[in-house]
This record gives sequence, C-alpha cells and structure tokens, in this order.
Amino acid sequence: MQVSKEQFQTEQKQRTEQIVEILNTFLPKQITLQKTIAEAMEYSLMAGGKRLRPMLLLESYRRFGGNNEKEVYPFMAAIEMIHTYSLVHDDLPAMDNDEYRRGRKTTHVVYGEDMGILAGDALLNYAYEVALQGVVQMSEPLRGAKALQILAQKAGVYGMVGGQVVDVELTGKPLQEEQLEFIYRLKTGALLEASLMAGAVLAGAGEKELQQVERIGSLVGMAFQIQDDILDITSTTKELGKPVGSDAKNEKTTYATLHGLEQAHEAVKSYSEEALQLLEQLPGENTFLDALIISLIDRKK
Repeated sequence: MQVSKEQFQTEQKQRTEQIVEILNTFLPKQITLQKTIAEAMEYSLMAGGKRLRPMLLLESYRRFGGNNEKEVYPFMAAIEMIHTYSLVHDDLPAMDNDEYRRGRKTTHVVYGEDMGILAGDALLNYAYEVALQGVVQMSEPLRGAKALQILAQKAGVYGMVGGQVVDVELTGKPLQEEQLEFIYRLKTGALLEASLMAGAVLAGAGEKELQQVERIGSLVGMAFQIQDDILDITSTTKELGKPVGSDAKNEKTTYATLHGLEQAHEAVKSYSEEALQLLEQLPGENTFLDALIISLIDRKK
C-alpha cells in the first residue's frame, strides 16, 4: 500500500514537529555561567532541517514492531545532536568555511569560531549523555547499550569522522571512484545506517535483519549524497538554505563532477530502488518509511 504525496507530506510535517518537541525536551537545563554554550547548542540544534536521522530511527523501530516509543526518544535526540555537531564543525573556517546553514548564519559566524568549536564538542558529548540516560531507563537496557554502540561506532573513525578525514585530505586532488565511494559511505551513509540499525536493535531485530538495514542505510546514504552534489550545482541558496557552488569553491570532486549530472541522476534512482527492494524483504510494514526513502530521489533541498 502506497501513500499519496499529500498524505506523505502531512505525515512528514507531523513527525518533524514531534521530533522538534523531543529535541526541546532533551536540551540542557539548569545552565548558569556556561549559558553561552547552551545558547549556541540550541541555536545549532533547533535551526530546522529535515530531521531525517531521528525520523529514520523511529520508523525503523516501528517497522520491527517496537511498542514503547518513548524509550527511543533519547536515541532520536542523540543522533540528531551528533549530526548537528558534524554540521557545525563542517562549516568552520578550517573546513568548508560556510556562512549559511539551514537558511541562517552558521554557528561560528554568530558565536565566534571558538564557541563554534565548543558547541560542536558539547553537542557530541551531550548526545552520549542523553543516549546513556535512555539506556539506563529502558526495560531491556542491553538493547539500548547495543544501539549506543552502533551510534558511537558509526559516528567515529570507522564511520562519519573517518569519511570526513579522507574528504579533507583529498580536497583539491583528483579522486578515484573507490575513494569517492569510501567518503560518501562513511561521511554521509554511516549515520543513516546508524539510524536504521539503532531503531531495529531497540525493537529487538536479529543480526541478519540488522545487516540488511545496514545495507539499506548505505544505499540511502549514497543516493542522498549524490543528490546533494546535484543540488549544489542546480539549486539556489534561497531554495537550498545554504550556499550553492560550495563544492566547486572548495575544489571538491563529487559524483556529479566526476560523472556528469545525467549519470548522477541515474545513480540516485538506482541506489534508491535497490534500497526499496531490500526494504520489501524485511518483516512488518511501514509505508511511510518507504515513502520517505522515495522522497530522497527528487528532493529539492
């Protein structure tokens, strides 16, 4: 059963609003002299965005029959904090040196480079505080510990940070296909894999199912990043909410510059279709999750 575009957009809006409420719940409280960092964290975290990662985590949990959704809220907040910290650091002068993110000034532009660095640090550390809070409160804390292990690994040297390292080192240099795929798989795909895997683990999915959702996350990550490449060339700053032409400015090789726009569009479609085929093989049903992945194919921002 499929959902209409209008129904999907309505449901997506409702879920996004729910996630914003969850994030507000987990923001630091009882702040005194360190109020600047709390403000910078909130500015960064509440700046909008698709909230894709917590959304994928929740929908994966639902797909595998999870029945106590409040238990996954800390993990949803944690993964969005990890994602946000990566954006804050990615925008820094030492990295991409971008002035706009999600339609407004980046954190380091508003609060200074020092607070930009510290805000990213604080969000990453606080993500683990929040997730651990979730682990100790779970009826089956072993599931929570495994979900946290996945988040930590996929965010670190074997995941997002590892991909970022290679991306930074090879910026301005000609890239081979396998190097580009490595960067995309780790820098973008790892947290999407973590979202789906953590949701599945929290619902009690087995090892075989976990490997399958990891593969789905990897495919979605590739599609998502290539679509990002396309939009960096074809979109506008107003529509995208961040500067376009950033890849060219930073002399980055992307899938779109390596293969051209036509082949990039085909790759997004191919990766997305394979992800959907694997989704169909999973137990249970979640038409919204299917529609969410489909929406990545023709997103405009």
